[in-house]
Amino acid sequence: MKAVWVVGLLVVVVVRWVRGYDYLDGVNVIATQPLLVDLTLIQSAKEKGAVCLDGTPGAYHLHAGSGSGANSWLLELEGGGWCKDTSSCVYRKTTRRGSSNYMEKQIQFTGILSNKPEENPDFYNWNRIRIRYCDGASFAGEGYNEAAGLYFRGQRIFSAAMEDLMSKGMHSANQALLAGCSAGGLASILHCDEFRALFPGNTKVKCLADAGLFLDVTDVAGGHTLRSFYEGVVTLQGVAKNLPGTCTAKMDATSCFFPQNLLSNIQTPTFLLNTAYDVWQIQQSLATKNADPKGYWQACKFNYSKCNDHQIRFLQGFRNQMLDATKGFSNSKQNGLFINSCFAHCQSERQDTWYGDNSPNIQNKGIAKSVGDWYFDRAEVKEIDCPYPCDKTCHNLVPR
Repeated sequence: MKAVWVVGLLVVVVVRWVRGYDYLDGVNVIATQPLLVDLTLIQSAKEKGAVCLDGTPGAYHLHAGSGSGANSWLLELEGGGWCKDTSSCVYRKTTRRGSSNYMEKQIQFTGILSNKPEENPDFYNWNRIRIRYCDGASFAGEGYNEAAGLYFRGQRIFSAAMEDLMSKGMHSANQALLAGCSAGGLASILHCDEFRALFPGNTKVKCLADAGLFLDVTDVAGGHTLRSFYEGVVTLQGVAKNLPGTCTAKMDATSCFFPQNLLSNIQTPTFLLNTAYDVWQIQQSLATKNADPKGYWQACKFNYSKCNDHQIRFLQGFRNQMLDATKGFSNSKQNGLFINSCFAHCQSERQDTWYGDNSPNIQNKGIAKSVGDWYFDRAEVKEIDCPYPCDKTCHNLVPR
């Protein structure tokens, strides 16, 4: 764990490890007098079956909007990897990733969830919600494993959370944004049109996926590590029935868990925020221990400055595949894009990357400004960075 001071903020990168699979959990940003928001259990969650892996109620954190933002709603779907087999899902039952019993009673709202105009100028006074992630399948599972006592109810958690928030005023929203980071970013893509359908046609509704563009690509050994992993998630948790029918009518369920196969069918305006060199995918999809048993990539994947020419070419190829996956998506005027050439994962939750004096930018335009310009139709935003190593504004955050 490494701490650095950035513009008066102490940023702590936290990496959590889940047995059977490890994932980048995100970060906590510790600022002066941070906003702490209480945990709320979803109403009637147990009756609706909207429960975590262990059967405890799903939950969220809500900070009410005010003033001009009183009728505006921003929902962020929390990330935190996935579980693909019984043992890894059972382990999650002993953590906040599988039980609301272990969730923090209060969490800090920073970045896109901050309540300070100097930290979050466009959304600071909106109703802002973080929906906790405790199902292990990007809020998309439906099933029950009686022998292991595992409830795969991600879809029900999403639906029940929406019902609960509708009863608390979201039904009268004049504008709404569904966001998410990592596994939550994938979830925001999966549920985007479903979210749009909750509101009248005159409500402005859009979606934001941060670090959610997980690619179906070959790893350093020529295998398909992430596809194999996703196949386990989709099969174990009964995800297929909750995937968009526009995709499953043409492709297998595992393929329809990959965003690259969903983007062309999303009707709701969507913004993709991603690093071209997503460190989660480098470490957990491209250069895993199984794909690299001799450790040829060990130094490179934890310190990009130690990558040799061959490895850099491989990573540039990954970037090219990401850009290819977004070509049709970016052609639509309603969609937005910000792909910077940094080594990081999740940039909307962190204050230093979301909005600050030295935040990452492309052509002098930062992430928060880009998202705001797109959401409020102030400008078309299709920002694609030049290849590494040209960007000197990156906050390269590589978990170890």
